[in-house]
Amino acid sequence: MPRLHPKVKRLAFRLSAVGLALGAICAGLGLLALGGAFSARLDVLTHLAPLWAAGAGIGVAVAAMGGQSMRGPAFTLAVIALAAGATLITPEFLRSTGPAAPLGARGQLKVIQFNAARDNPQLGRIADWLVAEQPDVVMIEEATPALRDAILARTGWHVAGAATTAMIFTPAAYLVMHRPKVAPGSKLVWVNATYASASGPFEVIVTHFSWPTEPDHRAQSLAMRRVLAELPRDRAILGGDFNSTPWSFTRRADDRAFGLVRRDRALASWPADRVRARGLAAPFPVLPIDHVYAGAGWATVSVRRGPRLGSDHYPVIVTLAPTATPTARAGAWATSSAVNSRSTAANSSMIPLGSRK
Repeated sequence: MPRLHPKVKRLAFRLSAVGLALGAICAGLGLLALGGAFSARLDVLTHLAPLWAAGAGIGVAVAAMGGQSMRGPAFTLAVIALAAGATLITPEFLRSTGPAAPLGARGQLKVIQFNAARDNPQLGRIADWLVAEQPDVVMIEEATPALRDAILARTGWHVAGAATTAMIFTPAAYLVMHRPKVAPGSKLVWVNATYASASGPFEVIVTHFSWPTEPDHRAQSLAMRRVLAELPRDRAILGGDFNSTPWSFTRRADDRAFGLVRRDRALASWPADRVRARGLAAPFPVLPIDHVYAGAGWATVSVRRGPRLGSDHYPVIVTLAPTATPTARAGAWATSSAVNSRSTAANSSMIPLGSRK
């Protein structure tokens, strides 16, 4: 076997040292991310769990070029990184996404969740795409007056939350807007309204959480739990840009506390056309941070990612179907609504159709 030139050997050793360092850093960050179960600060690391595992794998592969002396430590780091990543990511693929319905199920409801990006220049394209999709409910975050007007002009739909940055668009106007109150300090961005359907009334809630690195993120999570606790959840649909991945401990805690089932499973929605901070093109999405939840009164027909539409997020499209007869579901909703109304009448507002858009 021919011997390597000394310069080649030195280069291979340096590359392997860099690879080993990369593997060690990523494996270490993966282990620290496990501490997110006890620390909100460490939980920030969980959102990048796939990157830590991939980075460790790349580093280990490069380190193996250094010969036998590097392979032992490289293998150890690979095992650590994969174990940490699997601990964080595997539960997402084992959990239930709720009941399923066939493609031909009756009473289907198409829901679109989309962070449109406040500086998106492709407003006409968004409106055209929505028309082509023919959705029943559209939840948009970072919505601007210009985007709102473009959609309304193109579709003739109705909007709830027209004066906010989180809006709900529907072909039919809402029935009522029952607004539980939240603590002002939570800085929760959200809009909700009740709509009619062939299978009975249903609640729609749209929200937008801040980045998990910001102190408001935890408060917004707790506030949303309180909002949902005061609304009929059996047929509720919640969507938004939660800025958190399914393998974060905060998202798992919300999954348990919301009283709804998250219907998407590890569906990456960010980044899309560009990473806004640098204006760089993103070849494919990496992080699932946009989510759609629904109550037990809905079964999932399909979940898919939409196209690039000028935002740094992809749309998420979820089609649902009712799980019971319209009469049974309407009765259950009315009972739940009455109970929630009595418990929240002192600290909430009822806004009838036509008094707010």
